Amino acid sequence: MAAGAAATTSTISVEQDQFSCSVCLEVLRDPVTIPCGHSYCLSCIEDYWSRVKPQKAPQYSCPQCRLEFKPRPLLNRNTVLGDLVEKFLQSGGQEQPADERLRGGRGHGVLVAPKIHNESGVVREKLCPQHQRPVRSYCRADHQGVCSRCLKGQHKNHDTVRLADERLAQQKKLQEASLKCTQNIKDVEKELRYVVRYIKHATEAAEEESDRVFSKLLRAIEKQRCDVKEAIRGRERAALAQTEQLLEKLERETAEVRRSEAELEKLCRSDDHLHFLQKCKSLHFPSKRVQMPNTDTFPYLMYKTMRGGLAELRDGLDESLQREFDRISDKVVSLKETSVPNEKTKVTIDAHILYDSEPKTREEFLHYYQDLTLDPNTANPYLSLSEGHRAATTRSEAQPYPEHPERFSSWAQVLCRAGMAGRCYWEVAWAGKGGASVGVCYRSMSRSGGGSDSKLGHNPKSWSLDCSDAACTFRHNKLSLSVAAQCGNRIGVYLDFRAGVLSFYNVSEGMLLLHGAHATFSQPVFPGFWVGLGSTLKLCSL
Repeated sequence: MAAGAAATTSTISVEQDQFSCSVCLEVLRDPVTIPCGHSYCLSCIEDYWSRVKPQKAPQYSCPQCRLEFKPRPLLNRNTVLGDLVEKFLQSGGQEQPADERLRGGRGHGVLVAPKIHNESGVVREKLCPQHQRPVRSYCRADHQGVCSRCLKGQHKNHDTVRLADERLAQQKKLQEASLKCTQNIKDVEKELRYVVRYIKHATEAAEEESDRVFSKLLRAIEKQRCDVKEAIRGRERAALAQTEQLLEKLERETAEVRRSEAELEKLCRSDDHLHFLQKCKSLHFPSKRVQMPNTDTFPYLMYKTMRGGLAELRDGLDESLQREFDRISDKVVSLKETSVPNEKTKVTIDAHILYDSEPKTREEFLHYYQDLTLDPNTANPYLSLSEGHRAATTRSEAQPYPEHPERFSSWAQVLCRAGMAGRCYWEVAWAGKGGASVGVCYRSMSRSGGGSDSKLGHNPKSWSLDCSDAACTFRHNKLSLSVAAQCGNRIGVYLDFRAGVLSFYNVSEGMLLLHGAHATFSQPVFPGFWVGLGSTLKLCSL
């Protein structure tokens, strides 16, 4: 019995170098034997031969004896050697660290339990729980590791690959997904930060428009207040004039009475009775009382009339303002509900869905149409506004405009009242030999002086398309680009504030792109125009 045990031990107590690959210096995995008799791991010899430099006639050699083969030998698994390796591993044999084998160390099979890691940190192979063989392949169909016997059994016709290859493929896939996810997060963060700036710009533009409208309303109310006050003073002047006329009449009658009193006193001192009787008939003392104005009724009626009218005005104005305020508030709430996600909204991390497609046809552009009006406070004195502040003509004589800090002092230019901070489209028609310029600018662009700082398209704060019968030119700061196409007499302007797009179109016939500019707008822009002498420009109403 002891002898039999000893014989058994001698058959498995072999040197580990006999089962080592001279390329990776580890226990053979899927061993193959090449024609010279040396054995290697299948993956090791394939990787070794794959590094052969391209030549007219590639030569493949043995890593140990350097024997060359032509052509490249076919590689088939050495089943006998493979079974011996598996028995060696099952008997408890474990690999030496590669550095020990390089120093000439020897290892013998010993009956010890396999470890996940050995003392050198090298990862130990896992054994198949069913066949107790190394798990070196991966079944993609069943998503599990398999050994060589599993490949011949229940996983025979499944899609299987080397375990290391599957790990590399999955690792690469996850790393690519991680990079894509990280990039998408950066794109979404960038877009959301832009949305923050866009909301602030849009709010600023809305506030400016609100201030402008309410300021105009307050000025109208102030004018009405002055008109009502003047009406009251006019009524006062009329009543006072009537009273003063009565006072003048009364003063004349008083003087006449005093003369009569003096004559009577003189006659009373005379002893001539006949003379007294003859003269007393000429004396006049009126007995009729002067009709006095009703000082109680007039102020009361005036106050009552004015109070009633003002009360009706106040109630009507309050009702109108409340109705319009409710209507505006409903629109704002509706806009908020449709555009602002709540806390339950799912955010998809995909930057591509955050961008809408650009309009292509004129009908699509008209979806963003803005009904604009010119701001008379910015109009140059030689610009004459008409048609409800929708048209401008340059005259040879100055207009009687009041002084205003936003008025252009030198160039025949004018801005629109409202700033733009979204997707907007408007159209302009121009005519005349003097030409015209159509563009946009920041509100902070200079208004005084005849330099480039206040000229549309000639500074960093403005962009313009100069139009004439002979040429068409785009300008921004120091950039000047000639446009080959005819600009026509009707220009369409498209602004995508968020994307930084400003495009000019000839819409006289069809929709011809004249020039598209790209910029990073830092604040709302205002449509602006320059009108040459003798030319007229008009905002089109669609």
